[in-house]
Parts: sequence; structure tokens; C-alpha cells
Amino acid sequence: MSVSVAPRPSPALARVRAYRPPRHGAPTDLRLDGNEGAGPDPELLAALERAGPETLRRYPDPAALERRLAERLGIEPARVLVTAGADDGLARALRAVLAPGRNLVLPVPTFEMLERYARLAGGEVVPVPWLDGPFPLAALRAAAGPETAAVAIVSPNNPTGRTADPADVERLAAELPGALLLLDLAYVEFADADPMARLLELPNVVVFRTFSKAWGLAGLRVGWAAGPAGVVEWLRAAGHPYAVSGPSLVLAEARLERDGAAVARFVARVREERTALATLLERLGVACAPSQANFLFVRTPRAAWLHDALAGLGIAVRRFPDRPGLADRLRITLPGDPGAFDRLSRALEAALRPEALLFDIDDTLVDVSRSYRRAIRATVESFGGRCDEADIAALRLAGDANNDWELSRRLLARQGIERTLAEVTERFERFYQGTGAGDGFREAETPLVPRERLERWAARLPLGLVTGRPRRDADAFLARHGLGPLFRAASVMENGPRKPAPDPVRRALRALGVRNAWMVGDTPDDVRAARAAGVVPLGVAAPGDDFARAADALTAAGAARVLRDLAELEELLP
Repeated sequence: MSVSVAPRPSPALARVRAYRPPRHGAPTDLRLDGNEGAGPDPELLAALERAGPETLRRYPDPAALERRLAERLGIEPARVLVTAGADDGLARALRAVLAPGRNLVLPVPTFEMLERYARLAGGEVVPVPWLDGPFPLAALRAAAGPETAAVAIVSPNNPTGRTADPADVERLAAELPGALLLLDLAYVEFADADPMARLLELPNVVVFRTFSKAWGLAGLRVGWAAGPAGVVEWLRAAGHPYAVSGPSLVLAEARLERDGAAVARFVARVREERTALATLLERLGVACAPSQANFLFVRTPRAAWLHDALAGLGIAVRRFPDRPGLADRLRITLPGDPGAFDRLSRALEAALRPEALLFDIDDTLVDVSRSYRRAIRATVESFGGRCDEADIAALRLAGDANNDWELSRRLLARQGIERTLAEVTERFERFYQGTGAGDGFREAETPLVPRERLERWAARLPLGLVTGRPRRDADAFLARHGLGPLFRAASVMENGPRKPAPDPVRRALRALGVRNAWMVGDTPDDVRAARAAGVVPLGVAAPGDDFARAADALTAAGAARVLRDLAELEELLP
């Protein structure tokens, strides 16, 4: 009888997880979570054309790039190895020296792949805290023992931006002659000084560099290692013989030869932004650690909210929710571009210092299930169609559904019933407004937010309305519930283009005399309008909607957060 046996991972693999950085569900187009540098001029691609198709046919040879790098350093080519990003070099080095019974001493937090590479190589990791303060030289010496095969130092460190004093690295190398010191200088172009030449003189130090950061070629996966020739030969043996593709080698060499001045300008711009952003964050009450990298490492009890609010404005920054001690931290890459930096600055102010709160009305402040939505159903049925709550919810969450007259006409058209918008509007209004005293569906509307809560919010921030309602319906809602004095501005249907265009939101901002705000609405149109106007978009599930389905639709449209109830807004306000 055959026995079924499932494959099992190796013991080393069982101790690690795949690298999957956390990402918000909202669409982002300004990616400040990966520390990539500015991309090269498109003309760089001409280097591939000059290289010709033979580059694609042949196995790649990194020797030419290794020679150029060695020339720049004033060392022999045998001391340089081109790798598939600096992390490929680090993984090779750890495979070369670690084994069961050996360990890596590692200042933490740091580049998180180092721990994975060490465990995959069969070694153990001895962590040494280095979250704040100077380089922990004494603690590293104390942590090292006879089993220590390597010490890895990232400087400037990722994610903190702190640097190791080269003199401390020299002392550590001298005191641990039997350990290999791995010095990751991926961000050193952005630092005040580059210690590479000094450290290459040490017999047990290997330095790792990359074209992914300052050089802007992260997509090519090209890095390099330099150190003693014998150790570099270990790295050659510990990895793939053709690790870097031919096109990547061609483009990296061309970038190195022609774009040094452009890279220097980008680095200078990033350093200016680093100072400016630290000043802004301090003004906004966010603690910011000193950084020598192309990012800032910030600390705030509102880290989760700030991450989500920026995502709601299309900006991705890095959170560390699963790493011990980093739940209140964020890493923000500096874009190195004036327009992008201005956008980031405005988004930070909007997220942390809102000057107003804007609200949609229907299904946000008032339950319209027995008024507007009932009128939609009655209108469709009066023309011989069929319609239920699920049909209406599906259209609302699909977007471009900010006009209930048009939505009713669309529901009819889907069933082959063609009526003009004027006919549908007249029928709808008859149901909603009523034909006699008190018989309109509008009389059944009920508030979703207690007046006392609105009063508390109005005492803290100006309130405004951004609605697709006609002016008379908006005014009637406010008057019926005595809410008029609480809202200082209202942007309504007659004012111009409707949501999802940003115009209604911008009108409300102008009327209130503010620039930074949050806006709450129940449809993708609300979210897209707020986002396009630079206002932090918050979604709320309409009464009766399936929350998971609504949350998916609103997040996909760009909502920073989706609330089950507006009471949750109280917890988010600064």
C-alpha cells in the first residue's frame, strides 16, 4: 500500500517568511515607501540599442563593469563583484560564512532581509538594539563570541537613517579578526561622508553598494561588493554565475559613465528636502530621528492614521506593523522632486492639521433608505421596471452615481425601458417631494449623527457640506433638523460639475476659507472628489450596505479609512 507523503520545507526555510511589505488598498501614484532614487533620462535606453541584440543572446559578463568600478576605487578588479542588487551580495556573504553553530551579530532594527539570509544559511542571529542613539560598539563587542562568523552593519541604517562611525567599524574589525564585517552602504551617497576607501583597507571587511538608490536603477537589480580578493572569491562561489542580466549591465555601466552630475544634483536636492521635511514634521508635532539617508524615520502615536491618510491622497509610505517596537514609526522616502515634495508636504498638513470637516449628506449624515432610495425604486417601478436595494447599492458603489435622477434612468435603461431624463426627474420628484402636505418620501428621512456630536465637531472645526442634492433639498434637510447653524458652507448641485469632479469640494474649501480638510462620504464619487481636491477622503458604509463590499469599493476608489459609523470619526480627529 502506498503512503502519501507531502513535501516539507527545510528547517531553515521554516524559520522565515516571504518578504511582503504591507501596503494600503488605495491606489497610490507617489511611491515613497521603497527608497528608490530618481530614474534616469529616457535617453539612457539608447545604450541598449548601441549594444545590439547580441546582448540578449549571450550569457552576461560583468567584467567590464567590475573593471570600471575597480578603477574608480583604485583597487584590483579581482576585489570587485557585481551582484543582483546589494542584497544578492549580502546573501552570498552570509552563505559563505554561516552554518549551523555559527551566528550573525546584527544591530536592529535594520534591513530586514539580513535576518532572513542568515537563517536560510543555517546560522543564528544575535540582535543588538540600535533604534536610537549612537552606534552600539560596546554592545556589539559584548554580543560577539567564538560562534560569531559575521557582523552586518547598514550605514546609513535602514530604516533609522543613523550612521556608524568609521573609527568604530575599524575598532570592531580589529577586535573581531575571525568575523567577517559586512558593511552595507546602499544609502551612503546621501550621507555627509563616504568611508568606503578607508574601510577597504581592512582585511575582514566587505563593502556593499547598489545602483538602486541614488542611481535610480532599482528595476535593473544591479549592485556590487568590494573587499579582500579572497573573500570576494567566496562570494563568487556562493551565488549564481550569471546573476545580472546583460541589459542591466549595459544600462548600469552607461549610467555610471554619463550621469554622475545628474545623480549629484538629485542627491543635493534630497538633502535639501531632508532638512525641510524634518522642519515641517517638527511643526506638525511629529518626532523625527536624524537621518543621513534618502528617507526620514518618524515617530508618532498616529503612525497608522498618517500612513492611511497619505494613502488616501495617493502617497505610499512605509509602516512596520509587525516589527517589534516600530508600531509607532513610519519611514518616508524623500522624492527628490519639487512638485512631489510640495504634494507630500500639503498631504502631511491635511492629514495632521485639518482645518475643516466636509460631509456628503445622503447616507452619510441622513438615512435616505426611505426617501431618496425609496423614490428611486418607486420611479423605476412606475415605468414598469423592477428595482431593489441591491440594484441601487451596486450602482452607487460602481461610481458615477451622484445624481439619483440619472441613476433611476440608468436602472430603467438596463431593463430596456428608455425614458428621457426629464420624464424620470419629474416622476422622481413627485414621489420625493410629494403632491400634498406631508406625503413626500422626504418626510421619512432621519439623521444618522446625533446633533450633540455635530455640535462637538463644529466647536473644533468648521463644518461644510458637499452634496449632489439641489439647493432646496439641502436647505430643507438642514431646516427640518435644525442643523443649519452648524454648517458654514454648502456646495450643491446647482453650483456646477458634480462629484466625482473635485470642483464641489474646492468650492466648499473656498467658502470656508481653508486649504486642508477631511471629507466623509458613502460612495466612490465622494472619495474620488475629495482625493482629487487634496482633501483626505474617508468612506462610511451606508445603512443597509454590506460593510465588506462597501469597504472594498471605497478603498479601491482611494478612501484612507472606511468607517462603519460616523462615531468612529471622533477617534481620528487630532
